[in-house]
Amino acid sequence: MNIPNLLAAQARKYPNKEALVTPQERITYSEWNIAVNKLANSLQQLGVQKGDKVVLHMPNTKEFLFAYFAVQRLGALIVPINAKLIQQEITYILEHSDAKVFVTHELLFPQVASLPNSKDLIYIKTGQRIDEWISFENLIAEGATKEVTCQLSEDDEASILYTSGTTGDPKGVIFTYRNILTVARMICVEMTMNPTSRLLHMMPLSHSAPLHLFMVAGTYVGATHIVVPTFTPDLLLETVEKEKATHFFGAPIAYLASSKHPKINTYDLSSMEYWVYGGAPLSKQEVAIVKEQFRTDRFICVYGLTEAGPNGTLLGFSEHETKAGSIGKRAALDCEIRLVDEHGKDVQQGEIGEIILRGEGNMKGYYKSPKQTSEALRGEWLYTGDMAMQDEEGYFWVIDRKKDMIISGGVNIYPKEIENLLISHPNIEDVAVVGVPHPDWGETVKAFVVVNGEVEHVSDMCKQFLQDKLADYKIPKLYEKLEALPRNATGKLLKNKLRESVIK
Repeated sequence: MNIPNLLAAQARKYPNKEALVTPQERITYSEWNIAVNKLANSLQQLGVQKGDKVVLHMPNTKEFLFAYFAVQRLGALIVPINAKLIQQEITYILEHSDAKVFVTHELLFPQVASLPNSKDLIYIKTGQRIDEWISFENLIAEGATKEVTCQLSEDDEASILYTSGTTGDPKGVIFTYRNILTVARMICVEMTMNPTSRLLHMMPLSHSAPLHLFMVAGTYVGATHIVVPTFTPDLLLETVEKEKATHFFGAPIAYLASSKHPKINTYDLSSMEYWVYGGAPLSKQEVAIVKEQFRTDRFICVYGLTEAGPNGTLLGFSEHETKAGSIGKRAALDCEIRLVDEHGKDVQQGEIGEIILRGEGNMKGYYKSPKQTSEALRGEWLYTGDMAMQDEEGYFWVIDRKKDMIISGGVNIYPKEIENLLISHPNIEDVAVVGVPHPDWGETVKAFVVVNGEVEHVSDMCKQFLQDKLADYKIPKLYEKLEALPRNATGKLLKNKLRESVIK
């Protein structure tokens, strides 16, 4: 089995069923499949073949979904990248991935208009043809309708997704069809997806969770995809009510921002069966606010990472009442979880260890990075770099990233614990805690703080606030006030930039 043939099967099975809903139109499974065949035939005429890499730079649009399946029909690898990446980041991925084709959307064209000077590629954009840029619409209009059948098996490579590069250059995560279909099946079972499901896609489809867990899963069961190019609280609430969406995946900020919408109580959100969130936990207080504002208890937390498919753990509806903030007590379907020490031995309950995951959703490896692959994949287990603890009831709580752990005088300090306290201060808008070199202790703790309002002495304010909340050795000794913390296109904090600024 492979993904593009899955779409063809659904087009035969549900030809007239609504497959894609965009703000402008409604497309059936048959129409979707015809567009994919036309595009695949045109790409083949341009020389795209098995093993080629096609970089897809688009927001959530019908064109994204046409290209995703058309590229794979030819046995080529699709490389979806975040629409917010700057040209320098895009150029790196084009070169690192050995891309043959670059496809963009006219909405994003100003970001990449000068790219043709940087590399000898086939350049495609939606809208009118401009110089070297081939028109996406023309490729579909002029393409043959002949069915293109993908000959690849589950063990063949399907795609490369680039990680966000918070610790250096992005890494290309290689997925086989087996990896992607494994996690798609998991979500279908765990979140009861079926042909009547209506999936709302507002988070970027260039990310593994929206793409694999929801788009591929929805196609797997013949569901309807509601595709919206961007997220705003207005759009979320309006679209759920209008389209009677049943499944939505969003980052915590999507729920927190929407819960503050002044008219949220006027929207009918009762169609939603699964409000899913991931990427970070919601605290008990945040869950209480969101549940009250959305008038539902149908919230579920998923934990995983790109390299795992993503597969991992789940925190169910009723568990949020007492365990909000944890990532659940069991691994999801087709996945196993352990907490281990630095020697790979299981830690005791209540002790901190690294999360490792086993399952067929785990990546094949990092593209052109055998050393990093061997560090992450050890036998059948993926070492996540997330440090966690299991409580007396078996629930897992993520403590921090292993790479962010500070060792001061031989004692382990977890920045996340300090950050969680500081961010609760009314005058602190954003905060990051890192370890910086110290001649005697190895490392000492430094906090970078973004404040709101007039704060004259940040260090005094923070130390006084933390004094009765943390052990003395955990309280940062150094402080620096910043206008903003460095973040990448997906909003992830770039702690490596902060560490580099100290060393310089």
